[in-house]
Amino acid sequence: MKWNPSHDGPRLTVIDAHTAGEPLRVVTGGYPALEGDTMLEKRRCARERHDHLRCLLMHEPRGHADMYGCVLTPPVTGDGDVGVLFLHNEGYSTMCGHGIIGLVKVGIDCGLLDITGDDPVVRIDTPAGRVTATARVSGGRVVDVSFRNVPSFMLERDFVVEVEGLGDVTCDIAYGGAFYAYVDAGSVGVDVEPSNVARLIDVGMRIKRSVMASYDIVHPAGDADLNFLYGTILSRPGQGDVFTRNVCIFADGEVDRSPTGTGVSGRAAILHARGDINTGQRIRVESIIGTRFDVCVAEVVPVGELAAIVPEVTGAAHITGRAEFVVDPDDPLLGGVLLR
Repeated sequence: MKWNPSHDGPRLTVIDAHTAGEPLRVVTGGYPALEGDTMLEKRRCARERHDHLRCLLMHEPRGHADMYGCVLTPPVTGDGDVGVLFLHNEGYSTMCGHGIIGLVKVGIDCGLLDITGDDPVVRIDTPAGRVTATARVSGGRVVDVSFRNVPSFMLERDFVVEVEGLGDVTCDIAYGGAFYAYVDAGSVGVDVEPSNVARLIDVGMRIKRSVMASYDIVHPAGDADLNFLYGTILSRPGQGDVFTRNVCIFADGEVDRSPTGTGVSGRAAILHARGDINTGQRIRVESIIGTRFDVCVAEVVPVGELAAIVPEVTGAAHITGRAEFVVDPDDPLLGGVLLR
């Protein structure tokens, strides 16, 4: 069917995918060029000048409360292949593991990235820093993706915070490209199961707000734009070959369907700092829907005065479709709506 809108508003083209169940909407056309010499500067430009496009793509009626997306940019480093900004219901992430896996899948399979070979390497500039991904290709398609994340570390161990309705809650605070509060789900009376999702959102956001109000998060060697708590990760012990099962409640109550790439990076940093896993050891982390990422400690590096790790995360993504979105200037819902 041939169709053209009866107006001259913006048109945005996208390719949709999911990584371990978590959506990723990759913008392929129609998004304006972003000013800035660094990815953090480009992030500020997107937030200050083009946030209406984030709302249009993430919110209803084109998206939903748990939609996630990314915008590809030229690299900001001399040896980079691509830059990326990540979008969600509340704003812009500093890094995203499921997004890295998804954008490499979409970028190579759909020809957005001019990278070929059986095990192509993609050097990606993110607001949190350089991430290097390696795709495993078979039959001309990306089968899975492994990426070496930015240095990750435990910032605070066994931090006790008073949470309304829950009392004192003990958490570890760690960074894996974003900061999270890690909490044992059983300690707050909830299990990591889809049937408990409303309760998990409530508990996760209560903990997030309480930690934000009582703990001053500072990256010891990073930009001030990194100094915020992105979410809460609630976990329980895994079964069989699964080390742990977790769910990440992030942004404005979004529920990550994947095991959370930045989250498992911070988890590996905590376990390594506690002496529970060794350098080179690989563990498997399961999501709330049973999908899995593997993560290992590739090396140990300093970040300021802290001992950090370089985590390597592996997972798979799948393409689900493509679309062209138009903007009718007479549409009363141009800013979108969010209902849960």
